[in-house]
Amino acid sequence: MRYNTAKTKPNVIFILTDQQRYDTVGCYGQDLNITPNLDGIAKEGVCFEYTFTNQPVCGPARAILQSGKYPTELGCFRNAIGLPISDQNIANYFSKNGYDVAYIGKWHLASTLGKSDDISLEKQDFRRRSIPPEYRGGYKDYWLASDALEHTSHAYNGHFFDGDGNKREFNGYRVDCQTDFILDYLESRNVQKPLFLFISFLEPHHQNDHNAIEGPTGSKEKFKDFRIPGDLQDTEGDWEEFFADYLGCCHSIDMNLGRIIATLKRLGIYENSTIFFTSDHGCHFRTRNREYKRSCHESSIRIPLVIKGLDFNGGRVISELVSLIDLPPTLLKVAGIEIPNFMRGNALQKLLDNDSDNKKDWPQEIFIQISENQVGRAIRTKKWKYSVVAPKRNEPWDGYLYSKSDIYNEEFLYDLENDVYEKNNLVEDPNFEDVRKGLADILKRKMKEAGEDVPKIYSISK
Repeated sequence: MRYNTAKTKPNVIFILTDQQRYDTVGCYGQDLNITPNLDGIAKEGVCFEYTFTNQPVCGPARAILQSGKYPTELGCFRNAIGLPISDQNIANYFSKNGYDVAYIGKWHLASTLGKSDDISLEKQDFRRRSIPPEYRGGYKDYWLASDALEHTSHAYNGHFFDGDGNKREFNGYRVDCQTDFILDYLESRNVQKPLFLFISFLEPHHQNDHNAIEGPTGSKEKFKDFRIPGDLQDTEGDWEEFFADYLGCCHSIDMNLGRIIATLKRLGIYENSTIFFTSDHGCHFRTRNREYKRSCHESSIRIPLVIKGLDFNGGRVISELVSLIDLPPTLLKVAGIEIPNFMRGNALQKLLDNDSDNKKDWPQEIFIQISENQVGRAIRTKKWKYSVVAPKRNEPWDGYLYSKSDIYNEEFLYDLENDVYEKNNLVEDPNFEDVRKGLADILKRKMKEAGEDVPKIYSISK
């Protein structure tokens, strides 16, 4: 083990959870002591109050983070479409600039399954087997992952695959064991070389093969006194059965975040490490459709984001709207790497100084693409949520077959200042016709900026 004594390029450590709502975190208002370690680095760093995914489903959200592009630009508009192997991703840029690049956890960007009517696909299935190096997005120095960790493991046993394709078995709670592997790696490497480490936890995602959310044993009792989130009150879904376990998953991640922080400090590299913590999307517990996400609602799209290190300091709270598309340029800027022109987002460092022009020029809306259960698009401003959906062509497969449409119908309009939990859909109210028209124009502009053709949007107001 070599301890860090020299001033080097900053280490960059990105921690991604799966399907974690923003309101599970203390610095976002959670009453129970679920995330003391994350709250601690928020006090050192910066909490971004309004952070959103641009695609509320696992694979496409992860494609955004690796590439800096929208899913439809990449072709990864739904799950089970792999990243293009010819593209340059963030790991490639870090590697070219002298970094070790490492990935540990769920990947979800190698397999290509099913078909699409508007994108050419070649089948490749790595859900239960090792991912070849060319499908690893440029993470060449250390690899311990599964393309679909929910298919190679359960909450208390399973395996990852190492860089040579060998199984790495574990027996114990998955988050704990994955963190054991993370700490083994951190302690074995030369800390004099800068590191870009991407950690991807499966929790608090449900276990696909039996549709259960599984916190550590005892979670149901430990977290039974949770405050019911406002969007879930007076709804059906399965939140009553699973929310305590869901919080247990989030607490387990936080306890293991504490272990990672302690190891970074012991190795002498904590102060020179910038830590990102976020999630790929949220979870509405089957209250908005038949499963857990794939909708424009806050419970699907709003996620936590805490960054600590370098300019991200002082315990500040940033209230501008930000999204996953902003994180790849932010990551590169932390490391002093030139941001390529193809990246669609804006580096979050622009929001950290007191230059009012930077904040004035910051985008005032978030663009969202929705796939699988629909072909949908939405924008979220500080006040409004507006979404549209394509007419059905091959129900229920439209969102799997088609990445986009040239025609959309209005679906939802919410006044978020007066309807925080999105209970009152105003899309058919003629009193909001001018609002809808204005938002439709903004949505069309955002679609064009994302490389899409400008569609026709039809009103359904009475």
